[in-house]
Amino acid sequence: MTLHIAPLLIELGTEELPPKALDELANAFRDGVLAGLAKRGIAHTAHSARALHSPRRLATWIEDVALQQPEQKLERRGPAVAAALDASGAPSKALIGFAHSCGVSVEQLEEIDTDKGAWFVHRAIKPGEATASLLPQIVEEALKALPIPKPMRWSDLDYQFVRPAHWLVILLGEHIVDAEILGLKSDRMSRGHRFHHPEPVWITSANDYVDALRSAKVLVNPAERANRVISEVQRVAEGLGGLPRLRQELVDEVKNLVEWPVAIACTFERDFLRVPQEALIMTMESNQKFFPVFDADGRLTEHFIGVANIESRDPNEIRKGYERVIRPRFADAKFFFDEDLKSPLAAQQDALQKVTYQQKLGSVWDKVCRVGELARVIAERLRSMHGIGVDPAQATQAATLAKCDLMTRMVGEFPELQGIMGRYYATMQGESAEVANAIDEFYQPRFAGDAIAPSRLGQVLAVAEKLDTLAGMFAIGQKPTGNKDPFSLRRNALGLARTLIEGGLDLDVNALLREAIAAISTDALDAKANDLYDFITDRLRGYYADQGIRGDAFEAVLAVRPASLRDFDRRICAIDMFGKRAEAESLAAANKRIGNILRQASEKRFAIAAGIDAALLDDGAERALADALAAAIDDISPLLAEHRYVETMQRLAQLRPVADAFFDGVMVMVDDPAKRANRLALLRSLRTQFLAIADIGLLG
Repeated sequence: MTLHIAPLLIELGTEELPPKALDELANAFRDGVLAGLAKRGIAHTAHSARALHSPRRLATWIEDVALQQPEQKLERRGPAVAAALDASGAPSKALIGFAHSCGVSVEQLEEIDTDKGAWFVHRAIKPGEATASLLPQIVEEALKALPIPKPMRWSDLDYQFVRPAHWLVILLGEHIVDAEILGLKSDRMSRGHRFHHPEPVWITSANDYVDALRSAKVLVNPAERANRVISEVQRVAEGLGGLPRLRQELVDEVKNLVEWPVAIACTFERDFLRVPQEALIMTMESNQKFFPVFDADGRLTEHFIGVANIESRDPNEIRKGYERVIRPRFADAKFFFDEDLKSPLAAQQDALQKVTYQQKLGSVWDKVCRVGELARVIAERLRSMHGIGVDPAQATQAATLAKCDLMTRMVGEFPELQGIMGRYYATMQGESAEVANAIDEFYQPRFAGDAIAPSRLGQVLAVAEKLDTLAGMFAIGQKPTGNKDPFSLRRNALGLARTLIEGGLDLDVNALLREAIAAISTDALDAKANDLYDFITDRLRGYYADQGIRGDAFEAVLAVRPASLRDFDRRICAIDMFGKRAEAESLAAANKRIGNILRQASEKRFAIAAGIDAALLDDGAERALADALAAAIDDISPLLAEHRYVETMQRLAQLRPVADAFFDGVMVMVDDPAKRANRLALLRSLRTQFLAIADIGLLG
């Protein structure tokens, strides 16, 4: 049987769609159409489906769509056989009625056997409907399913959509699919560029769509439009002798603002370059959707590039307009900057006392004081225990200044610049480079994938800040529930763990959690500290999974609850490597077996000797294990002291043959209580050596 197919085009023309939502809307529309075709069994090449769009249209194109549904097999179950026939086998009224409703005689019904008995059924084959007749409903379903938070009405119509709709194209091959959706009658008439091609664009066939609109100065392929934005900006930047900053997020937004991108070179007064470049860049990118231009050394220049939606006969007029809108924004930023510099950063501390951080946790200044004390403690411990040169006085100073920029005019206008502006103000007011940089690094990592603070002082501040945030919220019972996490505690927990691990900070996180919580409340201190430890380590599941670390390796290390997360990392790397050794499976099984034996001994209240009595050891496998274990303990003791876990596990893996021989030849639970207690002590000692790193019984 020949399958008749044709390309499908659906285009809904609208007024300008929201640029940040456009990609999602177009993709959802395409997926909705595909789902509608699949639901009705209409054959199509889903992999060829393309979500096409521009600021004034949503479109879906599919290379091959069957023109007809396949035959539909129908099955309708009727009454049970036992109830549908009387003693003589004559049909009941229910059976006759069922046959009549199906349009057949009783004799044309079939019987089926199920686990619940025999039933009468009617089976039929219904010819498939033409795809063209089903498409209007498919399109309506797809449009209704779009993620539109606030649909709007227009004119005096009852229809709702994200923006007023003005035209509708539905073509199956060369043929118009008759439909009326959102008050629009389908046609082959699309529309080109609002200014360059205001005339209708007649689409001959679905396959002509992209080329026809390109001829009308509309790039309906979003990838093509994004590439043109990039090439246009690069072309203009090259003429300026600079390098543009092409953030993907900005490219994506700009491409959804224009149908025919044209880059325009612009400039601003060099005096504005006195303002921190981050503020200027944010104004250009976030507020005006312009692309900043840098010199070869990475410094911001007085040039920027706007992207117009028109090939103007007089591009200077567009340039003047772009420069006119950017100038007052820059002037505001310069004013805020100059005004902020009139007061020392520390002068904002009084203002922080008047800002509530959280009702039960006091003011922002209260939080600053707690963070400052934690930073001092952390710095002292790193210096005394690990020789890491962080000045406790600097840590306190940086902490007390870190949130002062929140009260400045610049951060009030640009909240995203918190920390960054603090660094600038601290530098210009004579603070050391270490303190100034730490004020900025205080917030790292700011988002998923962001780097941790690069400096030691910055790491200390970041740890102290995140510790206080987590401890404070857990102390007052504000642990996240479900998807709700208003204080970003999950992000803070992962940021804390990453900073400790990636920064190589070997700190007792359990002790720090207790101290941080105790600064707020001592009520149920142990329980809250344990709960918070579990919360933090739970964030590490995904962290290690992303690195390809096995889940059972994570659970094995978590079982022993290492106090230091840096040490957690060393252990999990060692266990992951050990899990790949040939001995791993046997030793894991042995550890599991030992755990079960010791648990049974405890349940039966069997005594376990305090130490291993060599006089009670039988010659052979028992004595061999005891001797091998004693030698291993001597070897691994210095390795454990130096956290050389890989070498430790390699040494312990050498116990496999004697451990296997012991379990093959020695009965642990013998009647002799002295021998039993001695053998239990031997197994306990063996298990203790492995538990010094992880519970390898959880592997596999």
